[in-house]
Amino acid sequence: MGKQQGGIQLGSNVSDLLKEGTKHFQGIDEAVARNLEAAKKLADITRTSMGPQGRNKIVINHIEKQFVTSDAATIIRELEVAHPAANMLVLASKQQEEEIGDGSNLCTVFAGELLFGAASLLRMGLHVSEIIKGYQKSGEKVAELLPALAVETLDDFTSKDKLVRAIKGSVASKQYGYEDFLSSLIAQACLSVMPKNPKNFVVDNVRVCKIAGLSVLHSSVVKGMVFTRTPLGNVKHVQKAKVAVFGCAVDSANTDTTGKVLIQSADELKNYNNTEEQHMEKLIKSIADAGVKLIVSGSSVGELAAHFIERYSLMCIKIPSKFELRRFCRTVGASAMTELKEPSQEELGYIHDAREQEIGGTKCTVIEQSELDTSLVSTIVVRAATTNLLDDVERAIDDGVNCVKCLVRDGRLLSGAGACEIELARRLIQYGDTFPGLEQYAIKKYAQALEVVAKTLAENAGLDSTEIVSSLYAAHGNGQNLVGVDVENGCVGETGVVDVYSTKECALRLASDAACTILKVDQIIMSKPAGGPKMPGGGQRDDDD
Repeated sequence: MGKQQGGIQLGSNVSDLLKEGTKHFQGIDEAVARNLEAAKKLADITRTSMGPQGRNKIVINHIEKQFVTSDAATIIRELEVAHPAANMLVLASKQQEEEIGDGSNLCTVFAGELLFGAASLLRMGLHVSEIIKGYQKSGEKVAELLPALAVETLDDFTSKDKLVRAIKGSVASKQYGYEDFLSSLIAQACLSVMPKNPKNFVVDNVRVCKIAGLSVLHSSVVKGMVFTRTPLGNVKHVQKAKVAVFGCAVDSANTDTTGKVLIQSADELKNYNNTEEQHMEKLIKSIADAGVKLIVSGSSVGELAAHFIERYSLMCIKIPSKFELRRFCRTVGASAMTELKEPSQEELGYIHDAREQEIGGTKCTVIEQSELDTSLVSTIVVRAATTNLLDDVERAIDDGVNCVKCLVRDGRLLSGAGACEIELARRLIQYGDTFPGLEQYAIKKYAQALEVVAKTLAENAGLDSTEIVSSLYAAHGNGQNLVGVDVENGCVGETGVVDVYSTKECALRLASDAACTILKVDQIIMSKPAGGPKMPGGGQRDDDD
């Protein structure tokens, strides 16, 4: 239908403005409802993976790589979500992963619950702007209430027991049953590389080496590095050795320009070869005379160089990855040289023990420092029966290390197991009663959305979520603010579980922002996809190709 103005018929169809094939959705029923539904479906996928009793998902991506995990960040990353509104939740989850390193599931599930509550408010007749206003006020109130709910502040980062308690909740949500053992390994690895100023702690200094075989309980920590490759030559073990690191090939130098050598007799050819051998022997001898027992190459090792390295009883390791080479330099305190030359003492590193060791049928090279020596890198050697379990344990370790990173910057801890969210919800309901306008309904829906953590923990543990939430409200109403969902005993009580303040605060903030952003959308305009030949078999090209 069009509007009649001055005898001119004005069309109201937006599709007339756009190219053929463009899709256009607008209004509550088409645009807003579709957005809320898509976002809620994405949240429902990861919701069943929340908490210690969370379920695993099997995700097979476009290059047919299989993932078996309950880690929400991995699930969302590999799903390749196409819906534009649901993709906003994906972006919020990725931001949570990049900024904090943990809490992606809370961010996604809470945002989905906020949008589900918004859908019911829209059916009641509230306007979108009133819902957004209520959600924004709720987010501001949560940021104001959260600091007062901190149960303790961790300031001693030399205590292994305190660190284990702080990160156990994060690890338990990924590897329930192994949380005590893995938390102890993570704390030990982090403490061995903790700088004098804890705020300078670097996540990259804690490495993971995955070796299939045995069980998770056979994992261990090495103060140094572990490579799944063997040393070159016959020297397999050196102790208390100086280390020379070369970022270039340990081989005869090649000139940048081409040249010709005229050889007229067999003697001249022999002398030419001898000159090359003498030069290489002189270089290797000068390295050995400097006290070096271990040579590390960032590229290839020539046959002639390997011969003289063997003659002077030196150990040689090849590390082709430049990133691993940098970490190795941090481990031993060496500087990587860009050319094969006699090293100065300032360029050399020191290693307490370097050896070839067979771990579960895999021959590895272990670079280890003593307890008294300084090492900026530690490695957790993870053992497990399958590669999928190895990968999942690695994700749990990454989450634990990221928790330590957050703790050294902000040591505040909140009560876990849904206790913090229920207390926030209880106080938000009281806050909503102070508003006479329609935004009070949105504030109370925000409070109701906070119940999703306790509900999900109860549902995934096979408990009655309604009864659990009611019991929690009753306990918190009596001043028992530390009472949460006890999934082991199937009831409510003080579990002793704590969550990192930074993780919770960032997840709630990002979820609120994502939900409000999606609610502000009233039209979706999608252009027709570009044409062109399709990949054989309907596949997609990998971004890494």
